[in-house]
Amino acid sequence: MERTAMSSKELRRAGVLARVEKEALNLVNAAAILGLSLPADKTALAAISGRGCEGLRHRSVGRESGRKKPKRFRLKVLRLVRQKYSGEVGERFGPTLAAEHLGSEDGMEVHPETLRRWMLAEGLWSRMRKRRTHRKRREPRAHFGELVQMDGSFHEWFEQRGRKAA
Repeated sequence: MERTAMSSKELRRAGVLARVEKEALNLVNAAAILGLSLPADKTALAAISGRGCEGLRHRSVGRESGRKKPKRFRLKVLRLVRQKYSGEVGERFGPTLAAEHLGSEDGMEVHPETLRRWMLAEGLWSRMRKRRTHRKRREPRAHFGELVQMDGSFHEWFEQRGRKAA
């Protein structure tokens, strides 16, 4: 397993627990500083005394995810996306639609977010957003607060007393 640097949280915890080992700080105050319970603090202290600062590092750091798809599967999916679902910017499928078609037509289930990350890495998808055209602004009125009064109805509101409103 490859070695990775400790996180700032783990380094802070190591510093506080080193003060506990030197008896400059008691365990109860250290637990309060770190925001841990006393049993969790005792466990961390046991880990640091047994394996040093490496005892505080999370053991999953540097390991691959258990959900990671095999490389052959990823390459096969990307090949299908290139052949069937890619094209020019306006014509190509997005990751969500491509994932749906891969599942229904090709029998390859891939989560859309996973496919989006794969497509971004391969240059098959770009984060291009469509901009909406701005609405047409009306001309400003001649006087502040002035409104346009209009009647769009075709009813004879004046009961044949005047001309028809236009």
